[in-house]
Amino acid sequence: MTRARPRNLLMFAMPLVLWAFVGCDGCKGGADKTQEDAGNHQTSAQLTPELSAKVLARVGEKTITLGDFVAAMEHMDQFDRLRYQAPERRKELLEEMIRVELLAQEAERKGYDKDPVTQAEIRAILRDAMLVSARKGAPSPADIPESEVQAYFDSHKADYHDPERRRLSCIVLRDEASAKEVLPAATAATAGPAAWGELVKTKSIDAQARANVPVDLAGDFGIVSPPGDIRGENVRIPEEVRAAVFEIPKVGEVLPRAVKAGNKVYIVRLTQKLEAHDRTFAEAERVIRVKLAQDKVRDREQAALAELRKKHKVEIDQTALGTVRVDLAPVSADAGAPPSSDGGAGK
Repeated sequence: MTRARPRNLLMFAMPLVLWAFVGCDGCKGGADKTQEDAGNHQTSAQLTPELSAKVLARVGEKTITLGDFVAAMEHMDQFDRLRYQAPERRKELLEEMIRVELLAQEAERKGYDKDPVTQAEIRAILRDAMLVSARKGAPSPADIPESEVQAYFDSHKADYHDPERRRLSCIVLRDEASAKEVLPAATAATAGPAAWGELVKTKSIDAQARANVPVDLAGDFGIVSPPGDIRGENVRIPEEVRAAVFEIPKVGEVLPRAVKAGNKVYIVRLTQKLEAHDRTFAEAERVIRVKLAQDKVRDREQAALAELRKKHKVEIDQTALGTVRVDLAPVSADAGAPPSSDGGAGK
């Protein structure tokens, strides 16, 4: 019988990567005493080489040293580390590390570490570790010089111009004949939101028309900016309706014609107008700082990749790539199972 693939092979891959980074081999020592040392030494930098090499536990041919134990705690946030001040809790952590090592060793024995999914996840972990290294020294948003932020703002002022935006409410109908019947009452319902809200609840076929909301929000479709401004798109509002709301001269008024969009017809009311606004440097500064900091991080990543491409030759077979076809057929449960322990396919 073919062995089933574990639900998450990464649980077996993670300890293999962890031990590859922090090491496993050490010398003999007393477990109780060294766990006490672990509680007294919060960082690996504070451990002497002798303490770091003390063995807390042996699992098969592998060892878990005091250095490994402290490194595991260093990977936790401060709140989690507080839990391990008590000796009993540190014993629990060591038991968990032993459990992980046992599972990892058995996973290796069964060949799970050779599974393509596991190997891909390990490579992703290693990729992230390299990117973290590449980002070291990159400035935070607060570190960006104000002169650089100001220069960016001065050369991108158009990006910080917010055009006029409008909020609209709609009565959605099935066809133009229905719209023709409702439009006179809708255009007359401009004295207040109550009459309009009642029309929305009784006439609109929109799924949200009968939502339990205040009457002035009945039929609300949200805010849009003028057509062509991609920053002001609204997925609920068709482009025909978006253009139509900018034809309405005053807040509270209804467009005197129905608007057909797709297989529906809309009666459109303007409910709010937000005037165009040019953001000041003070208003835009934080956003610019974040963007510039992200750009600098991205530049470091790209520089690291460029250097690696110089160091390691990269060749791509575009012809072979062009032969790839994506099969969307369902995959059987046995597909891609890891190899059996005897190296065969299994029976």
